[in-house]
Amino acid sequence: MSSTRSGHEQAIVESTKRVIASAVLFSHQVAERLKLGPSDAQFMTLLDVHGPLTPGRLAELTGLKTGTVTGVLDRLERAGFVRRDRDPHDRRKVIVSLEPAQIAKLVAPHYQGQANRMITVLARYDDAQLALIADFMATVAEQP
Repeated sequence: MSSTRSGHEQAIVESTKRVIASAVLFSHQVAERLKLGPSDAQFMTLLDVHGPLTPGRLAELTGLKTGTVTGVLDRLERAGFVRRDRDPHDRRKVIVSLEPAQIAKLVAPHYQGQANRMITVLARYDDAQLALIADFMATVAEQP
């Protein structure tokens, strides 16, 4: 039983590596098409997942220096994908938010094929299996 389990574990680890590599490479391709930097799409994903964030929080989440974060935000703002507003509770802070209409128009179409593929794959599983997969993915995605 342990050899089967370790075989499954190894298969999951290897598949996860392939998924990550594929996602990173695809993200870079999309960034090139949109004339953005390679990490810019990840910033949009973080804003999508976490909601509006300060540039400092984006630096913490990405591990990048604040100057690098500023450069990414400048590119995203010029492209119309994000906006920077003053925090209404503390005017010294800047809050970065997504511009959903521009993302829907220019970014989302690049990812539609992947989204459709994911829906097709997930349709193979029942609710209990989906709950297990969701738990696994949430656990893997947690920050160490």
